[in-house]
Amino acid sequence: MARNTRNAKSPPGQRQLRVGEEIRHVLAALFERETFRDPGLAGKHITVTEVRPSPDLRHARVYVVPLGGGDTTAVLEGLKRVKPFLRRQLADRLQMRFIPDLIFAADQSFDEAERIGRLLHKPEVARDLDGERYGAADSPHGDSEED
Repeated sequence: MARNTRNAKSPPGQRQLRVGEEIRHVLAALFERETFRDPGLAGKHITVTEVRPSPDLRHARVYVVPLGGGDTTAVLEGLKRVKPFLRRQLADRLQMRFIPDLIFAADQSFDEAERIGRLLHKPEVARDLDGERYGAADSPHGDSEED
């Protein structure tokens, strides 16, 4: 029987997506209800934006962002310290043969979206976008060359 050889660029399978969402829901509920004694997590509200399990479901990269912004390095260090507790909670709540090793990473997508928004609102870019929106024949001022 041929072995499934997925390359690294292939999209995640249905099972990966489902497991990632289940892990995200459990972690989000834990972060909402638990009070952590770790100094990097004390008083912090953490949002889990995405969980990407590996194809073999042995590892899961968890993308987090502190609610309201702030220092993500302290939060990531605190999450590394409470990882055994989080894995134990996942084992209690999920029906899986193996609980994946959690790898925490800061979610940069919000920063990237903000950077793109700033670029789009620059005057020179806004001018170019307005020129594309209105063709040469239909100017926003009604200056069409009809006689």
